[in-house]
Amino acid sequence: MWGYMGHDGWGGMGFGMLLFWGLLIAGIVMLVRCSGGCGKSERGESALDILKQRYARGEIEKDEFEQKKHDLES
Repeated sequence: MWGYMGHDGWGGMGFGMLLFWGLLIAGIVMLVRCSGGCGKSERGESALDILKQRYARGEIEKDEFEQKKHDLES
């Protein structure tokens, strides 16, 4: 009567512990990935490098390039 409190392994504390450890591991993975440079793409390019490439290819105009460059540098 007193020994069984209705915990079946997946309910109550079981699910809470699983959620806790999952979030903790996900947070550690995100920190490790971000420590390598959050502002860089997969190939190691910064946002400013990508912007310069888009301008060089003619994908964006000079005024848009200048505005985005200003936004990135501020």
